[in-house]
Amino acid sequence: MVLGLVVSSLGCGLIRHDNTWKVAVTNQTAQLGYRNWIVIAEASLPAQNRVGIRQVAANVEIPEVLDYVLSTLGQTQHVRPQLYLTRELRSLDNDFTPGIDEHRKQLQTALRAHETTELEQQSLLTLLEDATRSFDVLVIRTPTALPYTSVFIELQPGYWDAESETRLRERISRERMEKLARPTM
Repeated sequence: MVLGLVVSSLGCGLIRHDNTWKVAVTNQTAQLGYRNWIVIAEASLPAQNRVGIRQVAANVEIPEVLDYVLSTLGQTQHVRPQLYLTRELRSLDNDFTPGIDEHRKQLQTALRAHETTELEQQSLLTLLEDATRSFDVLVIRTPTALPYTSVFIELQPGYWDAESETRLRERISRERMEKLARPTM
């Protein structure tokens, strides 16, 4: 009976350990807002050590982490994801990078029909470096051993979109012009 309890508790510990990254992602995602970033990193993406960068190790591949992150973000109202993939990913083939075709299929499923923008990886890393000067970045490191497969997510306001922002700015500009056009006494 004691052996059964020990084995049982070890099993629970292993299960909890396997999901530690999910708990960390859920907790940290709730704290992130507009202009913060989430990077789901392949194994060789350079580690960052700047203030404002939080790192979580996940023991599953990028598509599974992406699916979980998008599900978590889908439950929030304050932010929505703007997804970036590396432009290099499109040019990789299975002969040169074994497993990349299957990865792309799994990635498409995990994207949940979200639109993506492609930029060269170096451009994405530059955007990320700029973001770390003022905003928080959550890096979820995975064991995925395929080049150029990291997924970059810039968080946008969940209840305010670019069109609304443009209309607001136009209104403010009009009001400013009208005020300047009024005769002063």
